[in-house]
Amino acid sequence: MRVRGNPKAQVVRIGARLDAGTSAGVRSHLHDAVDRGAGDLILDVSELEMIDATGLGVLVGTHRRALSVQRRLVLRGVPPRIMRVLAVTRLNRILHVEASAAAVA
Repeated sequence: MRVRGNPKAQVVRIGARLDAGTSAGVRSHLHDAVDRGAGDLILDVSELEMIDATGLGVLVGTHRRALSVQRRLVLRGVPPRIMRVLAVTRLNRILHVEASAAAVA
């Protein structure tokens, strides 16, 4: 996981899995990023291949934490498979998903 920051946004790249085995470490990094940064917190999930209920909980918890400090969580590069999971769970209505250039065209 890598974190890049600038005054307007931070970008955090998530690896291939966000599940029960990786959630504790990812949660800690994301909460630190929320607490230490400013502007949007952008999660680059373009490499994400697998997410489970625990991983979805990490996203929701990070979203709530960001809102509590007047920040916004943005998901970038959401693969179609992960987007289907977000749609089925209706989290696509709560979490901000950045529109890809292909989806806009």
